[in-house]
Amino acid sequence: MTAMPGLLRGVARTAVMAGTATAVSNRVSRRQNGRWAAQDQQRYAEYPEEPADDGSSRLAQLEQLGALKAQGVLTEAELAQQKARILGS
Repeated sequence: MTAMPGLLRGVARTAVMAGTATAVSNRVSRRQNGRWAAQDQQRYAEYPEEPADDGSSRLAQLEQLGALKAQGVLTEAELAQQKARILGS
């Protein structure tokens, strides 16, 4: 039974080393996640989510609707409904 204290000491040492490694790893992960979050915040501030609408996209949509009406794909009521949706009224 003299080998038992040495064995316990080895197991205890391994447990301490594994616990320390886990703590260090978690700390590094949290620090890195914080850095990435800060970088993401900066990127979002630099680039607006939606580009400014100069009206050209709405005009293109209205022209498409007019073409569909001329082809007989849309009725007058459907055209009016889609125009209201595009113009936000």
